[in-house]
Amino acid sequence: MVLWDVDGTLVDTAGHGRFAFEEAFRTVVGRDPVRVDYAGRTDHQIALAMLDGKHDHLPRVLEELAGALEARKEALREEGHAYPGVAEVLGALHGRDDVVQSLLTGNIESNAALKVSAFGLERWLDFDVGAYGSDPHERRSDLVAVARERAATKYGDSTGAVLVGDTPLDVQAAHEAQARAVAVMTGFADRQALLRSRPEALLEDYSDTAAAVAAITST
Repeated sequence: MVLWDVDGTLVDTAGHGRFAFEEAFRTVVGRDPVRVDYAGRTDHQIALAMLDGKHDHLPRVLEELAGALEARKEALREEGHAYPGVAEVLGALHGRDDVVQSLLTGNIESNAALKVSAFGLERWLDFDVGAYGSDPHERRSDLVAVARERAATKYGDSTGAVLVGDTPLDVQAAHEAQARAVAVMTGFADRQALLRSRPEALLEDYSDTAAAVAAITST
């Protein structure tokens, strides 16, 4: 099972994910949020940071977040992009009988689907067995168990899980859940930070489809 992060790994949303979050917060709370670090964190964690750890407004912020990004869908499609080579790698993995691909992302489920579908990537992904920021979790690594359970229910026991992400927090989540980690330098972290997180493989980008597939599927 290959579980993809979304932002910084598959797509660049040209800042519309952050803009939608800020709009949702302002709608609910009535003021601008404090600046928080988004990279590698789930929407649940980001919203809590904006709310100073208070849960009172959390459900409403996440509800408004879905509508705020939906309103930006056309701008996201026009200004954002999937990273070069992503479609080719997804297509190559989809063609293998021993691979199921889905998402493991901090995005709430509706926003994750919107972001990848904006660039035609949904055809290679099984959203049913993914795990999202809208699923119950305390740590990002908790979502791996969610995805494994869903995959086992739909396909039977999987032979293993591989997380592909662009931040050290993605790598940490994989290791905490006893999964392989493949880091890619398309997103928000620099090379040395990713190396220090000790992924099982590190990709510069997806320009070499065969090399990317080999790194992801290696045991």
